[in-house]
Amino acid sequence: MTDDEYTEMAAQLDRLSAVPDDVLSDVVSRDGLCLWAFDRSDFPEGETDRATAARMCAGCPVVDECLELDLRTAGANTVGVWGALPDTDRRGLFPVWVRRRGGEAR
Repeated sequence: MTDDEYTEMAAQLDRLSAVPDDVLSDVVSRDGLCLWAFDRSDFPEGETDRATAARMCAGCPVVDECLELDLRTAGANTVGVWGALPDTDRRGLFPVWVRRRGGEAR
């Protein structure tokens, strides 16, 4: 992904900046497609690619909330699929997201 793509993604998440962590967690737990549509054995182990992430999250109504939650809680230490992105893309997005939030990583 490019820096411009990361910047656009981070900007899209700005609307969720004031939502408390517990609210995001509740929304993702309740509405996240991965939590009720898949068996845990369907989840790949280790690093994932973009195609796997896109396939797993296709049609999920809370992709942005999921991504925001992972950036807040796991940050650069992220693994697996969150917010329709593989961990490598989220690691690239994280510093851009932090800069947009004024350098306040949780």
